[in-house]
Amino acid sequence: MHNIDELNAILEDADCLISEAELNDALDKMAAQITEDLSDKLPVVICVMNGGLLPTAALLQRLQFPLELDYVHASRYGMETTGSALKWTKFPQSQFEDREVLIVDDIFDQGHTLEAIVKWFEESGAKNVYSATVVNKLHDRKVEMRPDYNGLDVEDRFIFGYGMDYQGYFRNLQAIYAVKGK
Repeated sequence: MHNIDELNAILEDADCLISEAELNDALDKMAAQITEDLSDKLPVVICVMNGGLLPTAALLQRLQFPLELDYVHASRYGMETTGSALKWTKFPQSQFEDREVLIVDDIFDQGHTLEAIVKWFEESGAKNVYSATVVNKLHDRKVEMRPDYNGLDVEDRFIFGYGMDYQGYFRNLQAIYAVKGK
């Protein structure tokens, strides 16, 4: 467990990779694309907790059309590499069968969790499933699927802020940082 001085030192030493202004520009562009594609479809927007909380809220403020909001909480079991090995803490409560679904998460890293969530909605009766992530980490260890909407690319480092955490902390930051040396 960290103390406040250790955490403040991590943040102070971190490299800011994406500023708040850059995030806002990316979110504006994502919202414009989503509006063009889904504004006439009464979609269900699904927030993937916990990381998707800030990105989902920011996108919702930019989406000025009728939609429903729900959330899921799912994570991969341990170090499994197959995308279907999810542990569900919270399933969606809304009726999404035969409807457009937009899944929002913070980062597209390797993609196993997002791919499995998309597949679950497809197999559970959604008409079409779209996905959106604010950050795409650049490396070659990804699944084949790609989000339909992505904000910004970042280098392959340990990043935190704007939904992403550093050992449970800093999800609340309005920029994206990389741990120094990692």
